[in-house]
Amino acid sequence: MSRIPVYVLTGFLGAGKSTLLNRVLRDPHFARTAVIINEFGDVALDHDLVHFGKSQVARTTTGCMCCTVGSNIRATLSDLPVLAGGNGISFDRVIIETTGLADPAPIINELLPGGTPAFGLRDHIVARSFELAGVVALVDIVTGELALENHFEATKQIAFADRIVLTKTDLARDPSSIRDVDTLKARLAAINPSAEIFDGNASSFREAELFCPRRYSPTELGDDVIGWLALEDVIRAESTTAHSGGDRHGGRIRTFTLTRDTPVEAEAFRKFMGLMSAAAGPRLLRAKGLVHITEDAARPRVIHAVQHMIYPTRILESWPNDDHRTRLVFITDGVDPDPVRQLFDVALDNRPSRIRRLVGQLATGLGNIFGSGAPESASRN
Repeated sequence: MSRIPVYVLTGFLGAGKSTLLNRVLRDPHFARTAVIINEFGDVALDHDLVHFGKSQVARTTTGCMCCTVGSNIRATLSDLPVLAGGNGISFDRVIIETTGLADPAPIINELLPGGTPAFGLRDHIVARSFELAGVVALVDIVTGELALENHFEATKQIAFADRIVLTKTDLARDPSSIRDVDTLKARLAAINPSAEIFDGNASSFREAELFCPRRYSPTELGDDVIGWLALEDVIRAESTTAHSGGDRHGGRIRTFTLTRDTPVEAEAFRKFMGLMSAAAGPRLLRAKGLVHITEDAARPRVIHAVQHMIYPTRILESWPNDDHRTRLVFITDGVDPDPVRQLFDVALDNRPSRIRRLVGQLATGLGNIFGSGAPESASRN
């Protein structure tokens, strides 16, 4: 029996993984696809932002996969046939969408033959039933350079990929920004000379090409990749011996969720996001969510922000489920969530005097919390 191909879809925060995944899943050729979505925090939101067809099966996991000791990926893969069978579904491939902060090395090590040892029957079953067929990394041309400069995970995501996709290239319209894209391409090629680089906005680009069966071989990706995989064996052995996990992203990387049960006014929400983005700057690694707007309660707004960039709001025609609360997930570098929660509450209550008073009280605190300049780089493995 041939093994089911598994593809890893990675890329730093805000690169557009969910957008690309949505496009792939709309293709009739991908009707029999199982999807595993990993989210950094403890609240699953991406599942609501990805559309699944009736013949597709999805599993959402929370808590960063690359920080989890144990065969977390294998456990999830072993659950998929049971989940699919219970719904009368079978699948021909699996796509794993990692969190934007994921270090791909431990994830790939669990999927490679001869990688992380199989400790139980479940691991052996997964090894016989699934095989790693490719790694696709997305790079946002707007924030890609900054991610590579400040977060080593972004570099490793590129190094482990056999396909690289540049996203938001439609924003490069003038000669200067086009030159910046060419510079970014050269940097990506220097990190990983073996990977093919695609323009995600080119008329000739076909998402399906990224998930065609092929042979994935880390030995063709360079000595750094081989060394990182070997290091994972050591880290895994030490973690297993200590019976504890590790935080690969450093104590500064935090995720928190803001919720509101009642609808919010569009202008009040816009002001909150503008103040948050301006204050946090590059320390606002990612913000995403569904917003229940008073003026159009039947149609939720999808919010995306990456560092200084707040992207245009997308309107869904209906709520994905019965949960109609405003839900925002923030991933930040060194931001204390408490003052942000206070600002969220007073801004959405639309009380200008309280907002001014709170901002005044927090002015010194915001300076200490958000700091200045670029965020500290993540720890390097």
